[in-house]
Amino acid sequence: MTSGERGDTIAAISTPLGTGGIGIVRISGPRSLAIAERLFRRKGKGQVGLLSRRFYTGEILHPADGRVLDEVLLVYMASPKTYTREDVVEIQGHSGILVLQEILQAVLASGARLAEPGEFTKRAFLNGRLDLAQAEAVIDLIQAKTRRSLEIAQGQRAGRLSEEVQALQDDLLDLLALLEADIDFPEEGLPEVSRGELRRRLEVNRRGLEALLRTYEEGKLYREGLAVVIVGRPNVGKSSLLNSLLREERAIVTAIPGTTRDVIEETLNISGVPLRIMDTAGLRHAQDAIEEEGVRRTRERLSQADLVIWVVDGSEPLKTEDLDLLSLLGPRKTAIALNKNDLPPGFSPESLREKIPDAPLVSISALRGLGIENLKDEIRRMILAGKTESPGEVLLSNLRHKQAIEKARQALDQALESLAAGLSAEFISVDLREAQAALGEIVGTHTSEDILEKIFSQFCVGK
Repeated sequence: MTSGERGDTIAAISTPLGTGGIGIVRISGPRSLAIAERLFRRKGKGQVGLLSRRFYTGEILHPADGRVLDEVLLVYMASPKTYTREDVVEIQGHSGILVLQEILQAVLASGARLAEPGEFTKRAFLNGRLDLAQAEAVIDLIQAKTRRSLEIAQGQRAGRLSEEVQALQDDLLDLLALLEADIDFPEEGLPEVSRGELRRRLEVNRRGLEALLRTYEEGKLYREGLAVVIVGRPNVGKSSLLNSLLREERAIVTAIPGTTRDVIEETLNISGVPLRIMDTAGLRHAQDAIEEEGVRRTRERLSQADLVIWVVDGSEPLKTEDLDLLSLLGPRKTAIALNKNDLPPGFSPESLREKIPDAPLVSISALRGLGIENLKDEIRRMILAGKTESPGEVLLSNLRHKQAIEKARQALDQALESLAAGLSAEFISVDLREAQAALGEIVGTHTSEDILEKIFSQFCVGK
């Protein structure tokens, strides 16, 4: 976004299109108030001008012919105490698609342009309202699927990660200042940091980076969730298990093998971790082209799975089709759901344990909902692997942040190597600058326009 474009006034519908209580058209930029005064007719007489941060009732009029588009609430918020740090107007009307589009078109015809995806939040970043890590947390807030992932996003939006990064940057900057003062003014007798002290402080900062990096897998788990695939031969109860886990009739269940032809995906919350749980077509030799495509998709999802629930019919002897699945499971985490425990057993569970000894085996009846909580407990144990929830801990959850911290750690490693080799302060100074720049990528002080465009293009229009 160029400086000229930042002087534009932008507008967009900021609520999801569809049936609801209200719909909001948001305007931001220097012409916001003028556009509002042109389109808005207040109720009551003798009232002049719109005061900041007050709601007004009235009507939005078409700019060409003056016809009423909707009865609305309107609020004008003067800069800089707004989300974008620009003048902002929000028009709250009825939520119908057509009426909101009519209002938006009237705003655009009066001097605004349509906002790009994420442009309101991008302006908040460019105008210093948020740093880049906080801006990225906004989309995490919107997309959060569990309370824990929401808490992590809220912490990042509040600046907790930024504070950690800033503390590391400040200490590196202090070291850099001491080094460069000694380089530039050796005759001035300025305080000199000893090599032992320099090494100690570099190692402290490196440990700080390592501590953040160690939180990434857990943070990613809560932010992105896990892909969990339910597999098994046809008619063993995979769809019934999905319905039991979700506590709703999501998948069609019949006694006819091959009913599920495509992958059905839903989200399940276990201990704050969003699980993208997928019911798949039964794996067997396909009977027709449609089932063959379903089996192909099952194999594809299985290759990408973080965790597998292998459903076996415990009321029948193990079949070749059951055991053929073992070669597809590979080293990934697997839980065995021994289904139909409400019927007489068809084989000894111990014979199955011998074939995949590391996988927990849970006896269930998916149709009757028996043993489902035990299965959830095993899944919880597998995905958390002893992790304990620490609400106050800063968790890395964004791959871009992880890569930036890895770059900073690499630069500090190089600085420590230069120090150990007895190289001059100039070499160490270069390494510290690289570490500073890498950390700056997280909060946005050292970030290219291409990176900004990539980040904000993930937002919806209107946010």
